[in-house]
Amino acid sequence: MSKKWWIALPVVLAVGLGIGYAWKHRPLDVTVTPVTRGPAIDAVYAAGSIEPTVTIPIASKVTGRLVALLADEGDTVRKGQVLAKLDAGDLQSSVDEALAREKLARAQYERTRELVAQHFLAQVELDRAKSDLDAAQATVKRAQSLRDYLSLTAPADGMVLRRDGEVGQVLTAGQVLMSLACCAPLRATVDVDEEDIGRVRKGQLVVLRADALPGQTLKGTVSEITPKGDPVSRSYRVRIQLDRTQGLLAGMTVEANLVVTQRDNALLVPSTAVVKDSVWIMQDGRAHQQAVKIGIAGTSKTEILSGLPADAKVVTVPPADLTEGRALRAGQP
Repeated sequence: MSKKWWIALPVVLAVGLGIGYAWKHRPLDVTVTPVTRGPAIDAVYAAGSIEPTVTIPIASKVTGRLVALLADEGDTVRKGQVLAKLDAGDLQSSVDEALAREKLARAQYERTRELVAQHFLAQVELDRAKSDLDAAQATVKRAQSLRDYLSLTAPADGMVLRRDGEVGQVLTAGQVLMSLACCAPLRATVDVDEEDIGRVRKGQLVVLRADALPGQTLKGTVSEITPKGDPVSRSYRVRIQLDRTQGLLAGMTVEANLVVTQRDNALLVPSTAVVKDSVWIMQDGRAHQQAVKIGIAGTSKTEILSGLPADAKVVTVPPADLTEGRALRAGQP
């Protein structure tokens, strides 16, 4: 039995080594994908919201009680249209009193003029009566202007974005009752990180998406870049002129990609295939590591500038134990 064991041992070892070698060098199952061509875009990401280009606050110039609301949020209004009214109160009494004083001053002026013409009074009396009439007329205009402040009117064509008041409420002088969007279409305002603001220029193409409009892509151009950043958020405000605003409302959130570089016919591979400026390709059923020059790198695709044939098939996710010349068994991505 001892001699048989020593005779069988080399055979067992040889079989074991053969099995181990075969296992170690077995074809490795990998997923390969052909190199493709398409657009490669280098862009700066930013988030923000839709806002009106011009917002006009509608505020009361005097203190008074709100007695009528003639426009509400979402209404389209015209220039000069009355939006709200305040209680006239004492201001109407002031106008009536001023009108009465003006009437008296006018009558006094007419009588004085007749008496001066008949040489019963000196010219200086007519000048004094004219001065009193002018003062009375100025008082009437001032009182009427104050009364007119009780009617809040639209300074331009636009849309009421917000109303902050109810009938019966007392408004103080300067208190904003409504906010009016006018004079220009909506725009997008986004915050760009200070690390990326140097790559942003006026006129730059911007591609936007809004959660409120799923499946739709909006386009625009950079119109303004604020010269001073926010030290707290470490960002700069960038305003974007939109090509179209259909379906958008003020206050909607948007995500924007400010395009820095775009190449339409770039050589692309999955970004997961790139490992330390190289990719693994499958040639004649075996693995070959190929050094490449990388261009624009995205989350899903990476541009290859040189070093890779256009007909190559790359390993989509190279295994950690992949070695040069290893046999591969390819599956579809």
